[in-house]
Amino acid sequence: MSTRTFRITVRGVFDGLTDDQRAALLADAAAHDVLRAAFTPEGSLTYDIAARPAFVFRFSDAGEKEEDILDATERAETAAKTWLAEHAYGFKNLRSSAEDLSQAPLGKRQRRAARSSSEA
Repeated sequence: MSTRTFRITVRGVFDGLTDDQRAALLADAAAHDVLRAAFTPEGSLTYDIAARPAFVFRFSDAGEKEEDILDATERAETAAKTWLAEHAYGFKNLRSSAEDLSQAPLGKRQRRAARSSSEA
């Protein structure tokens, strides 16, 4: 059986931030800029607290079966909640989406390469 790669995105909104928490987020904003966004096993947090109180965690995980995406999504949500709790940041409206990359449509280059290899 082959390993499937999952990309999980957990979105939410900071809630009830104190002035000190908001200042800490602003001070660390460059490290959490969307240009640094990546899907990683430990999770990658992005936000722009100056624009709005929303955040996004991006996680990567793997599994053997299609159904494993449900467990991967649960692990990602738990990791996001844990990080927020460890930093004492309130949150609301947490929602997740997950993608099984083995089911993702091929890009133009990938289709061309697949076609070329099947013709060989």
